[in-house]
Amino acid sequence: MAKEIKNVIARSQDTIISDAIGALSLVVMLFVGLSLPGTF
Repeated sequence: MAKEIKNVIARSQDTIISDAIGALSLVVMLFVGLSLPGTF
């Protein structure tokens, strides 16, 4: 099981990085969207 996970991570390294960047940007947009009503 651990070997399979390591193989999947090794094969899809580029997409994992882009997915992590996308998830981080969604979290940032969530916090910005939730804090905007408090500024007005």
